[in-house]
This record gives sequence, structure tokens and C-alpha cells, in this order.
Amino acid sequence: MEPKLDGFCRKFLIKLSPNFVSFVLRSGQVKERPDVAVRFFRWAARQGRYKHGIECYVSLIELLSVSGDLDGVARVFAELRDSGFLMTVSAANSLIKSFGSVGMVEELLWVWRKMKENGIEPSLYTYNFLLNGLVDSMFIESAERVFEVMENGRIGPDIVSYNIMVKGFCKVGKTQKAMEKLRDMETKSVEPDKITYLTLIQSCYGEGDFNSCLGLYREMEEKGLEIPPHAYSLVISGLSKEGKCMEAYAVYASMTRNGYRANVAIYTALIDSYAKCRSIEEAMRLFDRMKDDGFHPDEVTYGAIINGLCKNGRLGEALAHFEHCQNSGVTVNTMIYSSIIDGLGKAGRVDEAEKIFEKMADKGCSRDSYCYNALMDAFTKCGKINEALALFRRMEDEGCDQTVYTFTILIAGLFAEHQNEEALKLWDVMIDKGITPNAASIRALSTGLCLSGKVARACKILDELAPMGIIPDSAVEDMINVLCKAGRIKEACRLADGIVVRGREIPGKIRTILINALRKAGNTDLALKLMHSKIGIGYDRVGSFKKRVKFRTLVESHLMEKIESENLLHRAFDVFLFNSKYEPLLKQGSATKATFSLVRTNTCCSHPLYWESELIGDPW
Repeated sequence: MEPKLDGFCRKFLIKLSPNFVSFVLRSGQVKERPDVAVRFFRWAARQGRYKHGIECYVSLIELLSVSGDLDGVARVFAELRDSGFLMTVSAANSLIKSFGSVGMVEELLWVWRKMKENGIEPSLYTYNFLLNGLVDSMFIESAERVFEVMENGRIGPDIVSYNIMVKGFCKVGKTQKAMEKLRDMETKSVEPDKITYLTLIQSCYGEGDFNSCLGLYREMEEKGLEIPPHAYSLVISGLSKEGKCMEAYAVYASMTRNGYRANVAIYTALIDSYAKCRSIEEAMRLFDRMKDDGFHPDEVTYGAIINGLCKNGRLGEALAHFEHCQNSGVTVNTMIYSSIIDGLGKAGRVDEAEKIFEKMADKGCSRDSYCYNALMDAFTKCGKINEALALFRRMEDEGCDQTVYTFTILIAGLFAEHQNEEALKLWDVMIDKGITPNAASIRALSTGLCLSGKVARACKILDELAPMGIIPDSAVEDMINVLCKAGRIKEACRLADGIVVRGREIPGKIRTILINALRKAGNTDLALKLMHSKIGIGYDRVGSFKKRVKFRTLVESHLMEKIESENLLHRAFDVFLFNSKYEPLLKQGSATKATFSLVRTNTCCSHPLYWESELIGDPW
């Protein structure tokens, strides 16, 4: 290449100048070939009576930074630094922009210092290039200091400056500070634009703050700003994830009114939202509209439709779509398989669910925890606990992650089959694996123990979990509800007393839970009695002490009232044993006894066999 350049320059009498070299380096043909640019730069430097100017170095650095050649940029910068050129405004702006784009912060700050040394006053563009370079290099605190200098100096920040800072805060997860910058703009009479709002909407969406996404979207509407399609997509998707299908549809309707077409992702998000909100008919209408608009549903769309149909009990239609996917070349993913397996299991068609599960590997689809859990749940629901446990072991052998839902399904299934100790062992395995229990797993364990008569053990486990901060607010309520539903009011009251004594909940809240549980269990009389009494929250004075009226007195007083009101007489006998010194052996009643608890009465007592004559009140 070099000999041809020599001949070309002699033939056309071209005299090299820094401006000409800079022009060549900025040309489109050379920009696409950085190696040629470097060779041309070196060739020019060897020509007699020619010397590079600062603009030549700047142009080459800009070209190399765009191509991502950091080593090349560093080499050329070293030459520039040693050349002793005076810095100019245009050169500084270009260098700051180039170094910032590739994260070369030290070089960027060197340019900034040279500007100060040469007495060059930074322009607004210089400040913005510097801010952008620092933000892109994740030096957000340094960018903040530069921004403060702008705010207090002669050249104030503009919309570009604010957008750069908003972008920087969002990049490091400081969305709240980015929102504060948005509010600062309003006080400084700087109007936010669509880039400001889109950046914030993206950040809020990434953090799962979908309400803020909606609020920002509404601000854009109120200000009459153009809303980009991506902003619509994020807001609709966020609202759909939260199950706010009506709000999501309203945004979608606004989008179409403004001349934008929805894409497959937007339709899929809406369909999934309506399906999960049990509005399957609306989901199917959107599915048909999507196809009418010329869009082809993908595997995610079909997954949402099939899952929604299964959840709404329309298994036949779900199977029809499943077959259509298999026949039309649509990828059948694990979500579709798990939905079908779950739907068949809940319909009692466990054998069919198992066949589809086994066929997954043949179809080249790996089984994930959702598929395993769906089949395990089907097995436990129909009493096939051994098959579920075998699947659990197989899951471990095949290297599939066992989730908290896996253990929850099996623990609930084992309790249902009265294999209480096995359920507790599985709970210990889950804890040993480092899997944090969730509300569902705690509910399965605590209610299972309560129904098996091990209320104290359930409370002990809850006490052990409490310091870890993972006890859901509903745990106590679930336990009291399940005991009342099973007609075990005495144990529910004992549990309520134990919780209050431990200081786990305030008496008033437990009292409300117990009233609601009794009402739901159909025991209205006891619920009303508790509501109109001081049981659980009041105190009785015993001498100089006040003693809280325990919940168990509800059962005791109710039993005595029933005996007295319905004249429920019954025969009983007492036995007294004496030693040779005529000292009696006395037992003390249990603390949980409905009547005369903790009272020493006799050696033992009981009742004769039931006879009809016991029900009459004749003298004994």
C-alpha cells in the first residue's frame, strides 16, 4: 500500500498536511479498516517535511475506540501525551468522548487536566462528554461531583446532562436517586423527555416496581410526550405480571389508538395475565385477535394458553393445542409439558400424565423441577406416595434441582398418609440442603403436625424458625383454622394460649383469628361467646394479682353451660388408694383438661359403660 501512496502523491502533486491526514482517517472507507488507518498514519509520519498535528492523533484515537482496539488507543495516546501539543476545545471534546466510550478513565481525566492547564473553558458539550464517559465507566460518584460543578458554575446542566445522570444511577441500581433527579429537573425548569422516562421505566421494571412504571407512563401521557413502543411493552408486561389485566389492557388500547401495533411479546403478556386472572375467555379472544393481526404465536404464547386452559379446567382444549404444537412444528417447551402433566394429574388421569412425562426425553425436552413437581403432586393427590418418593429419588439421581415446592408437595403427601415421622425427616433434609422454607412448606408442616396431635412439636419448630425471620404471618392462623375445622377446639385454644405466652402475637390478634376460625368451621355459638366475652384479652383478679383469662376457659365454660342447660347427668366413680400410714395417693388433673384442670381430686376416676338410664335425673 505504501509504495502506491508515494506514487499517487508524486503524480498528483499532493502535499501532505495534518488536515488532509485527519480527513482521510475520518473517511468512511478507512473507518471500516482500522489496520489500514494505522498503516496510513505511520506512513504519513515518515514523509519528509511533514509532522502530525493534534487533530491526526485525535482522529486515529476516535477510529480505534469505535473499533474497540484498546491497545491501539493506548499506544497512540502515549505518543500524543509525549508530543507536547497544546490542547484545543474540539480535540478535548473528541478525546473525552472516545476515552469515555471505552472506559479509559485515567486518559479521560488527563485530557480534563490539560484543558485546565491550557486555560480552556469547558463547554456544555465538554461537560456532557465527560459525564457520559464517567457514567459509562461506572464512576458515578465522580460524575456526581462534575454535575455539582455544573450546577454551581456558569454553565448549567441541560436535558442531556440530566439524562446521563439518570442513566448512571439506574445502571448502579440507585433508581430512587434517579427519580430524585427527575423531580429536580422540574424545579430547575428542565423538561424531561422521552429518554428520561424510558430510562426510568426500564430501571423500575428491572427492579419489579411495576406501579412506578405505570406512574411514569401516566406522567408521559399527561405531558403529551411521545411514548416509545418499548415503554408500552414494559408497562404492559409489568402490569400483566402483577395480574392487573384490566390496567394492562387499557395501556394496550392506548397504544393501538396512538398508531402502534402490538407485538408477539405484548399479546403473550396480556394473554398470560387474563388466563391467570381466570378470564380465560378474554385470553382466548386476544389469542384469536393476535392471529388475525398476522402474528404467529410462539411456544411462550402457547404455553400461556395451555397453562390457562388447564388451570380453568378446560383440559380437552389444552390437549388440542398441545397436539397442534406437536404437529405444526412449534417447540413444545417444559412449561407446556408441565402444564399438561399438572392438568392431567388434577383431572385424576395420572397414568396419562406419567406417560407424557416419560415421553419428554424422547422428544428431546429435558425435564425440569416444574415437570417433576407436577407429576409428584398428581401422585400424592391420588394416594400414590411411594411413587412420588421414587420420583423424588429419581429427580436427585438425574441432577434436577429439588426446590422448596418439591419438599412441600411430599411433606403434605406424607402427612395425608399419616407417615408423620417420614414427613419430619424430609423437612430436616430440606433444611440440611440449605433450602429456605416458604409459607406453603411451613403451612404443610404445621397443619400436618396439628392434625396428627403434635401441636407442641409444631410450635417448637416455629420457635426454631422465628430467629431466622422466615415465619409467615399466616402460620398461626393456618394452624388454628385447621384445628377448628377438624372440630378440635380444645387444642386450638391451647395453641392460642401457648402463642400468647411465648409473646409471638398479641392476644387481640389471636382472639380475632380464633373467632374467624370458629365461624368458618360452623361453630357460631362459640364464636359469638368468644366475641362477647373477655376471654383472651381480659383479666381476673386473684388476690393482689391480675391473671389473663386464657382461651381454654372458652371450652371449659361452654362445656359446663351445656351440662347445666341440657341436664347432662352422667355416672362416675372415684378410686382412692392408701398406704399403710393411711396416706392417700392423689393425682393432679392435666393442664389441658376441659374441667378441673390442675386440681388434685383422687387416685383415679372413670365412667361406667353407657346405659340409657344414665340420662335421667333419678337419685342415686
